Amino acid sequence: MAAAGILMFIAATLYIFLVLVPDLPPIDNLQDAEFQVPLRIYDKNEFLLAEYGEHRRIPLEYEDIPKKIEHAFLAAEDDGFWEHGGVDPLALMAAVYELVTTGSKTRGGSTITMQVARNFFLTKEKTYTRKLNEILLALKIERDLDKETILELYLNKIYLGNRAYGVVAAAQVYYGKTLEDLSVAQAAMIAGLPKAPSRYNPIINPERALIRRDHIIRRMEQLGHITEEQYQIARAEPVTAELHRPSVSADARYVTEMVRADVFNTYGREVYGSGLNVYTTIDDRLQTSANQSLRKALLDYDRRHGYRGIAGHIDLEQVKTDPFDDELVAEERIGNLRKAVVMAVEEDRIQALLPDYQNVEVMFAEAMEWARPYIDENQLGPAPKQPADIVQPGDIVWLEQKEDTWWLASVPDVEGAIVSLDPSSGAILALVGGFDYFHNKFNRASQAKRQPGSNFKPFIYSAALEKGFTSASIINDAPVVFDDDSLEATWRPENYSGRFYGPTRLREALVKSRNLVSIRVLQSLGLRYATRYVERFGMNRSDMPYDLSLALGSGAFSPLEIVRGYAVFANGGFLVTPYYINRIDSSEGEVIFEHQPLTVCQGCETEQEQTQDAATQTATTSAEQAEEALVDVPQYAPRVISEQNAYIMRSILREVVQRGTAVRAKALGRSDIGGKTGTTNDQKDAWFSGFNDQVVTTTWVGFDDQKPLGSRETGGRAALPMWINYMQDALLGTPVNLEEQPEDMVTVRIDAATGERANENTANSRFEIFRLGLEPQEQSSGLAGTDVEVPAGGSQGARLIEEDIAEEIF
Repeated sequence: MAAAGILMFIAATLYIFLVLVPDLPPIDNLQDAEFQVPLRIYDKNEFLLAEYGEHRRIPLEYEDIPKKIEHAFLAAEDDGFWEHGGVDPLALMAAVYELVTTGSKTRGGSTITMQVARNFFLTKEKTYTRKLNEILLALKIERDLDKETILELYLNKIYLGNRAYGVVAAAQVYYGKTLEDLSVAQAAMIAGLPKAPSRYNPIINPERALIRRDHIIRRMEQLGHITEEQYQIARAEPVTAELHRPSVSADARYVTEMVRADVFNTYGREVYGSGLNVYTTIDDRLQTSANQSLRKALLDYDRRHGYRGIAGHIDLEQVKTDPFDDELVAEERIGNLRKAVVMAVEEDRIQALLPDYQNVEVMFAEAMEWARPYIDENQLGPAPKQPADIVQPGDIVWLEQKEDTWWLASVPDVEGAIVSLDPSSGAILALVGGFDYFHNKFNRASQAKRQPGSNFKPFIYSAALEKGFTSASIINDAPVVFDDDSLEATWRPENYSGRFYGPTRLREALVKSRNLVSIRVLQSLGLRYATRYVERFGMNRSDMPYDLSLALGSGAFSPLEIVRGYAVFANGGFLVTPYYINRIDSSEGEVIFEHQPLTVCQGCETEQEQTQDAATQTATTSAEQAEEALVDVPQYAPRVISEQNAYIMRSILREVVQRGTAVRAKALGRSDIGGKTGTTNDQKDAWFSGFNDQVVTTTWVGFDDQKPLGSRETGGRAALPMWINYMQDALLGTPVNLEEQPEDMVTVRIDAATGERANENTANSRFEIFRLGLEPQEQSSGLAGTDVEVPAGGSQGARLIEEDIAEEIF
């Protein structure tokens, strides 16, 4: 019998050393192990915006582990950790004995070192061979690594439920705290999770978790890690764990999804676990303002068009404790709206219950009296006289909190977008693509191609200035009829007001957004010239119709494309490229990508050309040396329109704010802002784009299915308020800056009626700016001009056939 035992021992030993040991994985790189850490996206001030990845993990070093965490895990998992050599023989024998005698295994025999071996190198299969490998690996790890490193690896690697890997992530997930801020009881609760992350999860199984926690606290006291008094305090602490999502500084899901897609396309799927940190151009303060401004604009629009009804109804008699806990109502948030249940309807208010057991009052005055029934975009039902005309007990409604009051609301069907740039570099400061990303992920700021309407006109007027028009050129605002093969039918465009204003200066036409003048200007320029010119602003000719409706913005562009075009006016004539990633760091902090934007530099074009010439034309410079030299040459955004053109356009667009279609923006109290409204046929799209020299922003409002917004829902009413609210924050604390007039420009007093130079007899005059050589030379005769005052060579052969009532252009 003894001989048989000796033979079995020898066979087992040979099996271990000849079969198992040679197959053990090397642990040389264990000390440099790379943990799966999610992709994190930050704003420009390094505040967290989003996190992408299956594993939530924040690795830390042993020196940064609080003692209460260390003591809690050692008490729970391996109180002999500092004494054993990787394996606890007594614990193993106890586990084997239990298995042999009872047929079940409830006692754990694995040390922390064995768990490190299993977590890093082995599968989850439960076999005797795997257990032997685990033991052998643990002995090998203990031989090669110190105890502190082993514990650090364990506390960073261990799975603790709810996608939390490692103790730092667990502290954030369950308590929203750092490790240092955890109480002893909370540390013990987390330490109880490795044994069974689901069974002892304090969120889904608080009773079992409490038993496990109290056992660990007792062990901590028995091992001398805490005093009796600390034990009593910790044991009396209630279970406070709840699920905490990553704390982000601003809702930026539309833009962070753009970032995530770009990083994924560049680095592949491993980005979700490689711990990349992406630092964006987004300003969290402005991003928050952009969200608030967009949601306010859409909710204001929605209320102007009436209440579209309740979200549902439940029988309050079926409610046992709480309609949300009883799963009669799904807990939801969309944007800044919260779902609630009407519990009582009174004469002047309603009582409603929110998902967090919060009872709120909604007063009828203001907060509900707006809720006339929605009929269509132009019709409302009768005004309610009391809350009972709108809701009944048991109705499920949406509520909006405005400071300390609650307002009845609907989730808007209408959508919107806002995008804001730094015009000197193209850095995106804020971007919102809809009311709520999780409600509808379509990014209207970058993906929606919509007609810009009059928001497009400044590009045509800039082309006119380049072609030889001046801001004093006279164009006849009179009825026109177009028979054009490129159009499906005879086209009779009108001004928004339906009126005609006769001879009009070009400046006045843009300030007042006169459609007929814009069409005549484009017809005079010629479509070929105009479409090519607009390409200078970064727009594609394929998005522009090749007919005269282009003058009224019948092309299709995204808000991001439009705001890029307006940046050219804001920065003095340079085309910048919008971007949102500043740099990308590896998990070790190494910069692996850094964006070098083409920035605006007034007067630097010549300097850049000279530097490039010096680098590339020197006879002794090789091609490789020239290329290396150019790396250090500052790269500037290309100039696409002259500074004189940009200066005149800015002055006109500022006048749009002072006395034109965007006069509401005067509320900002600034003289350096300019912009243009935009409204399309049937009011399907409402726009506003505006700027100063520091910020350029475009806002858009419309329906995804291109339904009409309703009469009077122009850019100035639907989109401009969003822009005003945002720019109030964006320009806070920034100085008013009016740039100097460029060289080769003159200011002349003109006759406001004719655009000609004024004299002492001119009754109505104003100052106008001109490019040198294009200023009017003849004094005013008091007579109105012809249809178009165009310098020689500027008409491109336009045929204007004037009649008393209308004109036909063939």
